Amino acid sequence: MSLMVSGKALETDKEGYLKHLQDWSPQVAEVLARNENITLTTEHWDVIEVLREFYREFELSPAMRPLVKRVGQKLGADKGRSIYLMKLFPPSPAKVASKIAGLPRPDNCL
Repeated sequence: MSLMVSGKALETDKEGYLKHLQDWSPQVAEVLARNENITLTTEHWDVIEVLREFYREFELSPAMRPLVKRVGQKLGADKGRSIYLMKLFPPSPAKVASKIAGLPRPDNCL
C-alpha cells in the first residue's frame, strides 16, 4: 500500500503505518491524521512529540500504559490520563497516535 503526500507515494503496511520512518514529516502526519478523521491541534502535536521522543529513546512505540505514563511525565498529570488521550486519538490512542507520529505499530496493542 502507499500514501500520497505532495505527489510522492510513501510505502505503508496494510494498516497504514509508514514502512520507512525517515518518510515522516509534519505534512505526512497531517495526511495520516486526516485518514483517521482527526484534525491535528496543538494538543495532538504535543503528544506526537512525546511519542517520537519515546521512540528515539527506547526504539519502540509505547503501548497504552507506558504512553499514559510518559505523557503525564512530560505534559502534566491532567494530560497523562487515558480519557484525555482517547479524546485526541480514538479509538485506540497508542495505535492511532503512533501511526500519525510515523512510528511502528505498538507490539502490545490489539
